[in-house]
Amino acid sequence: QVQLVESGGGSVQPGGSLRLSCAASGIISSANTMNWYRQGPGKQRELVATITRAGNTNYADSVKGRFTISRDIAKNTVYLQMDSLRFEDTAVYYCNARVVISNYWGQGTQVTVSS
Repeated sequence: QVQLVESGGGSVQPGGSLRLSCAASGIISSANTMNWYRQGPGKQRELVATITRAGNTNYADSVKGRFTISRDIAKNTVYLQMDSLRFEDTAVYYCNARVVISNYWGQGTQVTVSS
């Protein structure tokens, strides 16, 4: 059974950094894409970053140049390095895996940017 478990969330001041991790129970190498989504207060869930099976990455315009998605296949883990955090980055961050026609989600981890 596929399980995605996020960690690394917390509270940080504007301009700070956090690194989120997603432990992905052996599916990273077979997933079409591994993704990070977020859902801020009163907002719809949005795609933040993607890494494909080939290792190509893509980012939402709002995080380009500040966030970096990466993976460690040996550790079955996907990361989201978040730098220069802003108030508007406050959200629950979710790890997502797309495997053929299936879609898997983690439980989410809270990121709060406040002074």
